[in-house]
Amino acid sequence: MAQLRDTTNGAGTAAERAVTRRDFLYLATGAMGVAGVVAVAWPLVDQMEPSADVLARGAPITVDISSLQPGAQVVVQWRSHPIFIVHRTPKVLDELKQPSLLSRLSDPDSQQRQQPKYAQNWSRSIKPEYLVLVGICTHLGCVPGYKPTVGEIGPAWPGGYFCPCHGSKYDLAGRVFKGVPAPLNLPVPPYRYAGATSLVIGEDPKGSTFTLSDVETI
Repeated sequence: MAQLRDTTNGAGTAAERAVTRRDFLYLATGAMGVAGVVAVAWPLVDQMEPSADVLARGAPITVDISSLQPGAQVVVQWRSHPIFIVHRTPKVLDELKQPSLLSRLSDPDSQQRQQPKYAQNWSRSIKPEYLVLVGICTHLGCVPGYKPTVGEIGPAWPGGYFCPCHGSKYDLAGRVFKGVPAPLNLPVPPYRYAGATSLVIGEDPKGSTFTLSDVETI
C-alpha cells in the first residue's frame, strides 16, 4: 500500500525522496457542498505498487475508490500523467444531459477520438457515477483545476474543470466548451473495473483494445 502525501505541500525534501525507489501516489480531493469546495488529502488508497521503471513503461495501477464520496475527486499518477477520478452525484449526471449545457460544448457527443469506444457515451465512462480522465489540457498540456461548484467561476458555470494557463473550460464529463483555446475533450485513459469499486488504470475491459496513442491530442 502506497504512503500518501498532499501535493499542495510540495514534493518533499531530497532526503525524503531518497528513502524509497517506489513512486508515491499523490492525491487531492475536493467535495461539493453548501459552503463550496473543501480540498483535503485523500488518506489511503489501496494501490498495487510497481517499481518506478515498470510504472514509467505503463504498468497498470489498481485504485480502490470505495471511500471516494459523491462530489469528490481523487488524482492518481499513471505513466507520469495525472489521472482524475470523480464520483459524480445524481444532480451532476442529470446536468450532463441538459440541452442548455450540450449547446455550449464543442464536441458534446464525443465524436473526436479522445476516449475508448466503451466510454463514447453521454457520461464518457463505463459507470456513469465514476469519471476517469487524463488531467492534461488539450491546448498546451497544463493541468486543469477541479471546479465542481455551480457558479464557482462565473454565474453560468455548471461545474467542471478550468485550465489556469489560458482559460480553457471543460464540463464534468471532460467535454470542452466552445470559444476556448483547447480544441478537444480531455482524454479518457484505458481502464476497467476489477470489482464494484476497484479501478485498474491502464487496462481495457475484456474484448477491447485502446491505448493513449489512439487519442487525437494529449
